[in-house]
Amino acid sequence: MPTDMSTSPSGRYDTASAASWRRNHDDAPDTTILFARLARLPEGPERDAVRDELVTAWLPMAHRIAGRFRDRGESAEDLRQVAALGLVKAIDRFDPARGAFESYAVPTITGEVKRHFRDRMWALRVPRRIQELRNRVRVARRELTQHPGTPEPDAADIAAHTGLSPAEVTAGLEALECFSTLSLDAEPATGDDGWSLADTLGATDASYDVVVDREAAKDGLRRLPERERAILYMRFFEDMTQSRIADRLGISQMHVSRLITRSCARVREEALGRRPGSRDGPHRRGTRDITSSTAPA
Repeated sequence: MPTDMSTSPSGRYDTASAASWRRNHDDAPDTTILFARLARLPEGPERDAVRDELVTAWLPMAHRIAGRFRDRGESAEDLRQVAALGLVKAIDRFDPARGAFESYAVPTITGEVKRHFRDRMWALRVPRRIQELRNRVRVARRELTQHPGTPEPDAADIAAHTGLSPAEVTAGLEALECFSTLSLDAEPATGDDGWSLADTLGATDASYDVVVDREAAKDGLRRLPERERAILYMRFFEDMTQSRIADRLGISQMHVSRLITRSCARVREEALGRRPGSRDGPHRRGTRDITSSTAPA
């Protein structure tokens, strides 16, 4: 009968044995003694040496975690560096009294890589060539400034270091500033009154449509007989009622109503680019000369 590896001889559950039994990878070394030693040492060269030894021991695990995020637009080398940074943070913050290091390190390293994607990767789909230029320019800037006191390299320095053309370096530098989008619901960094970026966007003025309609109606109005233009002016610009217009012109209110309806239809057809009276629009009855039906004033 197989022995249950998750229990000790006394029959009690052995957490360490269970964890060892479940582990399906070989990049989790036993560094209990090193962590205990690190916790006792003061700051200094000896402590730094132990810390470096721990980093070296656990680095394969960090690289494995970085591999989970491959094929997402970031180079494997950059992902490994980010994971290594997360590993260093985990070693510095780990308390041996709180459990196994692996249980603490895995979420710490994973979170560091995810944060890298959130803060440094593209929020929109961009050409692969631009991403490659961005990566080469970023690596070149890091290599050219790795020594303390080194001035920030300009485009010419980066071009000489990478072999890229000035235009390619410029594209890469511009791409470095275009990683992520900002929500319109976000508040400006200097804002303290609760308004968001969306509140700063302009809106289309409804009066623009009125301007367009007026311009479109001008030609049709010019082609109307003088009396009909006068009737439309009194009705729509002087806001006179049809009865008052009829009294002023000495015609019936019904006649004024017909003239307004037909004149508006004619102007509308002119504005829409149709010949007045044609049968390709909504007004199919045709429009005869309105002046012939107008009673003498």
